[in-house]
Amino acid sequence: MDFGASMFFTDYSMTPAALGRALEERGFESVWAPEHSHIPVSRKSPWPGGGELPKRYYDCMDPFVSLTAAAAATTKLKLGTGVCLVNQRDPIQTAKLVASLDQLSGGRFLFGIGVGWNQDEMENHGTAFETRAKLTRERIEAMKEIWTKSKAEYHGEFVNFDPIMAWPKPVQKPHPPILVGGAFPQGARRALRYGNGWIPIAGRAPLHEVLERFRQMAAEAGRDPAGVPISTFGAPEDPDEIKRFRDLGMSRTVVSLPSEKEDTILPILDRWAELIRRC
Repeated sequence: MDFGASMFFTDYSMTPAALGRALEERGFESVWAPEHSHIPVSRKSPWPGGGELPKRYYDCMDPFVSLTAAAAATTKLKLGTGVCLVNQRDPIQTAKLVASLDQLSGGRFLFGIGVGWNQDEMENHGTAFETRAKLTRERIEAMKEIWTKSKAEYHGEFVNFDPIMAWPKPVQKPHPPILVGGAFPQGARRALRYGNGWIPIAGRAPLHEVLERFRQMAAEAGRDPAGVPISTFGAPEDPDEIKRFRDLGMSRTVVSLPSEKEDTILPILDRWAELIRRC
């Protein structure tokens, strides 16, 4: 099982370059950057984490910029969006961002995506809350066309363009892995339909209870469960829980770090490095 770390990069957090180097030195496999373009003052949707929305959600930097800085400071650390809000982004421009980062990093990008929860935020981007999942799927399908064809076109309900030519193409073939975030069963179903992995959040669902159902859904969808690996986010600093994730067959577990400087983060990473060695 691989280990990653996620941080909302802000102007008061550890920099992506510094965190990337620290993670790579301690044996982590990946670094992850979440995304929120902005947070509206109004609130139609409660935060899924419960309670008040943390300040870091308002302050986070663009994930592609953050991950580019981490890529330049590392040599083997994988770089993931955790998660990119595809239904708030233009698919042609996002396809270029993904391919560019995959090129600049030498094929280290992991495209974590989600349909989002903040209705006000996505409505400011012109996205209807009720159809956000279908819009996300169409944009992913369109990006796959752009990444894999010299002359790409896509015609859907929400995404529609005649043949275009767009470079660069990603280093990874046919494209970087698309890891779909979301709870069971909706998130798992989307991952099986158009993804290369599933990202559930630890603590929000009893994973041991849904794994057998997930494997059954995979079989019904004609997918090999081994081809849709599971990455758990929000892993607790608990060796027994981490070993349980490993025994359940998780391919990756990702710790969520606070948006703090080195004096706070490095001791946390040192404890995790010891836990990684023990597990």
